[in-house]
Amino acid sequence: MAGPQARWSALLEMLTRDGSVEVEPAAAELAVSAATIRRDLDELARQNMVTRTHGGAVINAIAYDLPLRYKAARNAPEKERIARAAAALVKPGTVVGLNGGTTTTEVARALAARPDLAGDGAEPALTVVTNALNIAGELAVRRHVKLVVTGGVARPASYELIGPLAAELLAQLTLDLVFLGVDAVDVTQGAAARHEGEASINRALARRAERVVVVADASKLGKRAFARICPVEEVDVLVTDGDAPASLVEPFSAAGVEVLRA
Repeated sequence: MAGPQARWSALLEMLTRDGSVEVEPAAAELAVSAATIRRDLDELARQNMVTRTHGGAVINAIAYDLPLRYKAARNAPEKERIARAAAALVKPGTVVGLNGGTTTTEVARALAARPDLAGDGAEPALTVVTNALNIAGELAVRRHVKLVVTGGVARPASYELIGPLAAELLAQLTLDLVFLGVDAVDVTQGAAARHEGEASINRALARRAERVVVVADASKLGKRAFARICPVEEVDVLVTDGDAPASLVEPFSAAGVEVLRA
């Protein structure tokens, strides 16, 4: 294993995957000494990323605010399947909105990989409007994509641009459909985010779109979060994983939401 930064990233990925780590197994997995892992966990605790325990560490109360790259390991196969199913809804010439998040990042990658959207190179075959810096970075090099970035103030935890600058631009645009990554989606509460600034911009994206598509793995279904993005009545399609329990999925179908299971 390389230097401390690489070890810290690896440890945080373990924590996002498992919720906790123990010193000895982590040392074996990273091929370093137990003393090194203890020092690394002490440093991550100093940065308020983890809470130390007697034999290791657990993810702490600010786990939801870990940078996006540390969240990517969570439910990765499900998110990839969801992304491919969501991307299949897009036709050439569509204007698509994407907010930030690990699942919408996978949607962007799935769109970029579709050969039928590559076009002939003369004109963009797809227009993407996003407030996510990481998505913009990936799509900027795709010549067949016309990329529009909202502007605004960046949130390091999610790479999303928020605030009035983003809202002002979105008020001038019309989208065919928007893919919303959410922290929670519930039939009563609707789609929601933990941060009110992100929820506000996500709401603006949804209001400018003809169709709203929520992309969420089973861990987000039936859950609630602090700030509502939109009520379930404004969600046209929910794309979730095929293993999601029927008890979590059926209420959305009953509420009139088209459910696609990937």
